Amino acid sequence: MPEPVRSNQRYLPGLDGLRALAVGAVVAYHVGFGWAQGGLLGVGVFFTLSGYLITDLLLCQQEITGGLQFADFWLRRARRLLPALFLMLAVVAAWVTLLDRSLLPAIRGAVAASALYVNNWWLIAQHSSYFAQFGPPSPVGHLWSLAVEEQFYLIWPWLLWIGLRLRRGRPVADTRLAAASLLLAAASAVTMALLYQPGYDPTRVYDGTDTRAFALLIGSALAFLWPSRHLRGEVTKGARWVLDGAGVAGLAVFAVLVWRTGEYSPFIYRGGMVLLSLGTALIVAAVASPASRLGRVLGWQPLRWLGVRSYGIYLWHFPIIVLTSPADGRDTLTRAVLQVAASIGCAALSWRYLEEPIRHGAMRQWWAQARRNGWRLGTLGRQTRIVVAASAPVLVLASCGMAGVVQPNSANPTGGTPSAAVGTRSPPARTATSRSRVSARGPAHTMCRAVVHIGDSTSDGLISPDYLPNPRERIAAQYERVGVTKFIPEISGARSIVETYHGQPNAYTVAQQLIQQGYLGCWVLALGTNDTADVAVGSPVSPVFSPTSGGGGASLT
Repeated sequence: MPEPVRSNQRYLPGLDGLRALAVGAVVAYHVGFGWAQGGLLGVGVFFTLSGYLITDLLLCQQEITGGLQFADFWLRRARRLLPALFLMLAVVAAWVTLLDRSLLPAIRGAVAASALYVNNWWLIAQHSSYFAQFGPPSPVGHLWSLAVEEQFYLIWPWLLWIGLRLRRGRPVADTRLAAASLLLAAASAVTMALLYQPGYDPTRVYDGTDTRAFALLIGSALAFLWPSRHLRGEVTKGARWVLDGAGVAGLAVFAVLVWRTGEYSPFIYRGGMVLLSLGTALIVAAVASPASRLGRVLGWQPLRWLGVRSYGIYLWHFPIIVLTSPADGRDTLTRAVLQVAASIGCAALSWRYLEEPIRHGAMRQWWAQARRNGWRLGTLGRQTRIVVAASAPVLVLASCGMAGVVQPNSANPTGGTPSAAVGTRSPPARTATSRSRVSARGPAHTMCRAVVHIGDSTSDGLISPDYLPNPRERIAAQYERVGVTKFIPEISGARSIVETYHGQPNAYTVAQQLIQQGYLGCWVLALGTNDTADVAVGSPVSPVFSPTSGGGGASLT
């Protein structure tokens, strides 16, 4: 968090350093660095940190003024968050309108939902699978997390107001309110664990406000017990070591989870994210204390600089990665570095010319100046004129695309899947070369590097040298053509999902065995509903069946 505009708030530079580490993990995950398979957990760090800071700010306001100033709080949040968000949405909409119109149908609803901070529920309603691998991610799909936070900002002050009225006369560090927050956090974590089903799409669990609220609530509970404005730097040597040790332990938890877990790990949905939130709370507790040496380490100037701009970096990095990734999926380290540099550059410009001025009242000044001068553009300052001149064409393009004045590309000349039809978020890949986008600009590729193909008789012909004498026409070569490097065929006539025939393992059993052996990758289920029954009543199973005969399943070529 940047230095507060008002003097009655403490500035905690170490927390900006923590923000830098969190956004760094997220960016590393999205560009596909293999050492950051769990980099998506950086979002959880932001949640816990926000829960602490927002609750601490509201408690400080209550202590100084005797009540919660809702309008003032929400106005300050709007000034801090909305300008950068609207700028990014306008640029993305203009980019898609001008350079990638095939994305327009999918992007319209996503942009509207993002502007209203309901992006997470919109994605859930659209059945946007986090594990969708064969299509381009939405360039604004990452804004689900901002929706969760904004919904918290709207609801939490009311709950806090109720709690403060019930605790009149009690000390500032209120264990009862902390316990109530932890009780709500436990309910949220249990909801996540119960709703999560291994092997099923986790979008509802991953994006839901109710299933992610525990991270924010754990931060809030810490604010009740550890208010920053009452912490002092004069502590014993032993207490200082305890503080720093707790903070280092929290950092270790964060680092190990980023390194050793991933989006496919059931553990993160069944306690792993809770562990991350508790570890983050330890870091925040240490860094918030003036006595902590860890706070000075994390307050190192380069980390602080990145942390102050972490909101902008988070906003810009994903659309930049999505919209500048090649269609063939062959990214390089150089491209990843340039994408990261562009993200930081856009965030720095946004901070310098938009966010920071608006935080310090620039909107009021511009409005008053325009009114005094009769709304004549020429009377405005040079910097203001530059901003208006640069933003006007962007807004016109964005408006034309969002309003339907500009129509999307109607066809994909490559014969692949039109990207406009894809509204899902693909999870970032595990290596810097494995991301892909499907568009009209190149052949279809996949970010899947390992694929299990479970099929019945409809797939027999796809692997048969009798049916396909040319090896390049068989399914293994077809997968390799789109970027798969590890192909595991599990193809057998009369195979079904749950039914078994003469003791043959069904698809569920095959999948369970592969998972137990440590398989992590993509799955293709090419199974119909009638193949097992056909064989059971006497239909022969032959390895030379046509790919379109028998069970009526699907294959990917």
